[in-house]
Amino acid sequence: MADVTSKDLMKELKLTLLNDEESVTYRPITVSDISRPGMEMAGFFTYYPAKRIQLLGKTEMTFFEQLTDEDKRDRMERLCTYDTPAIILARGMEAPPELKEAANSVGVPVFSGDVSTTRLSSRVTTFLESKLAPMTAMHGVLIDIYGIGVLITGSSGVGKSETALDLVRRGHRLVADDSVEIRQEQEGTLVGQAPELIQHLLEIRGLGIINVMTLFGAGSVRNEKRIGLAIDLETWDQKKQYDRLGLDEDAVEIFDTKLPKITVPVRPGRNLAVIIEVAAMNFRLKRMGINAAEQFSERLTSVIEDSD
Repeated sequence: MADVTSKDLMKELKLTLLNDEESVTYRPITVSDISRPGMEMAGFFTYYPAKRIQLLGKTEMTFFEQLTDEDKRDRMERLCTYDTPAIILARGMEAPPELKEAANSVGVPVFSGDVSTTRLSSRVTTFLESKLAPMTAMHGVLIDIYGIGVLITGSSGVGKSETALDLVRRGHRLVADDSVEIRQEQEGTLVGQAPELIQHLLEIRGLGIINVMTLFGAGSVRNEKRIGLAIDLETWDQKKQYDRLGLDEDAVEIFDTKLPKITVPVRPGRNLAVIIEVAAMNFRLKRMGINAAEQFSERLTSVIEDSD
C-alpha cells in the first residue's frame, strides 16, 4: 500500500487550499472511504468517521448557514480533529470563517473543488482506491496483447524478456519487464505496472538494457494495464504430460483474485511470441463464448454416439 497524503490529493485533483498554509499539516490518508457529514452538521457525532476525507456539498453548507453562530463554531470544532486528513468543499464554495478557524487550530487542510459534489466524490474515491489498493511485486513480464494484459512468468533465463521483445516488434505494448508491481483495485481486478526505476526498459542477456519507447516509439509501451491472463513458461519436461486440447483450466491466485493460467513448455524451435499471441486471442474468444476445445469435445462425443 502506497503512502498517500492530503497534499498528494490536492495536486492530483487540482484542488485549491482555502486556509492558512503555515498552519496546515498534510496528514496521511489511510482509508479510501469518503464521509458526507450531514448528521454531524445536525450535531450527531457519536459515529463520526474522523479518519475519512470529509466532503461538504451544497446540502451540508446550506444547512450550516441556518445554524446559530454558537452552533456553527461547535460543529466545525468537532468536525476538525487531529485524525481528519482533509475537508473538501465542492462546487467552488468558499470556506466559512468558523471552518477556517477550527481547521487552522488543528492543522486540517481545507480544499475547494470546482466540480459538482457527486463528480468530486467519484474522483476522490477513484484516486484513493487506486493508491491505497493492496500491492505486491512479481518476477515476470507484463505485455498488452490485443487489449489483454498478459503476465508472463517463469524461471530466470527461460526467455521471458526475449519473448517480450519479439512481441513488441509484432506491434504489442510493453508494460513491465523483470518486476511487475500488481495492485488489486477491487475484487477481481488486478492492475500491473513497472517500478518507476525500470519503466519502459527491457533487459536482454548479451545485449544489455534497452529503452523500448526510444527504439520503437511511444506506441510500444504503456504505463499500466489490467491483467487478464497469466502464462507460465517452463523448460520442456519429457516426462510431463502437457494439455493438448485446452480443456484443463488452471489458475494462479494473487491476493484473493484467481487469474486464468496457461503453462507453455519451452524448447528450441518453438516460436513463443506467436504461441502467446494466439493464447491471448483465444482467451478473448473464450470470453466471447467461443471455446474451440469444447466445440471439438462436443463433436467427438457426437461422432462416438453416432457410431454406436
